Amino acid sequence: MTMEAQVTSLPPPEPVTIASSSLLLDFDGTLVPIAETPDAVTVDRGLVDLLARLSTAFEGRVAIVSGRSIAQLDLLLGPVARRMALSGSHGCEYRWNGVDARPVRPPELNIVAEQFQLFIKDRPDMLVEIKSYGVALHYRRAPQEERTVTMMASAMAEATGLAFQPGQMVAEIRVPGSDKGVAVTRLMGCAPMLGTVPVYLGDDATDEVALAATAALGGMAITVGQRPTLSAHYRLACPAAVRDWLEELVA
Repeated sequence: MTMEAQVTSLPPPEPVTIASSSLLLDFDGTLVPIAETPDAVTVDRGLVDLLARLSTAFEGRVAIVSGRSIAQLDLLLGPVARRMALSGSHGCEYRWNGVDARPVRPPELNIVAEQFQLFIKDRPDMLVEIKSYGVALHYRRAPQEERTVTMMASAMAEATGLAFQPGQMVAEIRVPGSDKGVAVTRLMGCAPMLGTVPVYLGDDATDEVALAATAALGGMAITVGQRPTLSAHYRLACPAAVRDWLEELVA
């Protein structure tokens, strides 16, 4: 069976026992659809209300695990973000129960930003996104450039000692030493998630390590969309299906 066939054959998630589980959610492509640019993403009132109800039902054992920075998540989600654990920048920064943990931003990221801006100077269909602990080059509107972008970004990461993080039509160079799998393991090692069963939902290649970490902890690994995966046990078709499934949990 091909990986593509494996993904389409994955069943929908089984019911979750809320009292003994923790919920960990990717953001872009999972809770909200992927947009043309990062700034084009919007969060509707229904999603905010849903996250608030989930936080109450899971007694605070809900986390957003995202490649976005915590600052970006705060702007998008508003006050409800303070009711959940946040792991931003691919596990480089955390906020939970009023405690913030984040590394020093390496100056090499400024060099990467300058080089990325030079690279896109004659490529108007590309966009450079400056993050708290990374720099992302988006080429969704120029998919034919994928190989060139990937090779350039990979070489730049090696030259600067930073980490190369490929994603869906995006190449990011970020602070090394963490990823979403590390984030899941760290979150699940702390109260009140400690001793519960992780339930992780994510759509991107960056979520594969989080799905694998969830599976290793005996949890429920749920992929979103059609991306091939080696670690997920279940599949939901799209963010709308994710929303429907989450609504059923707190119905």
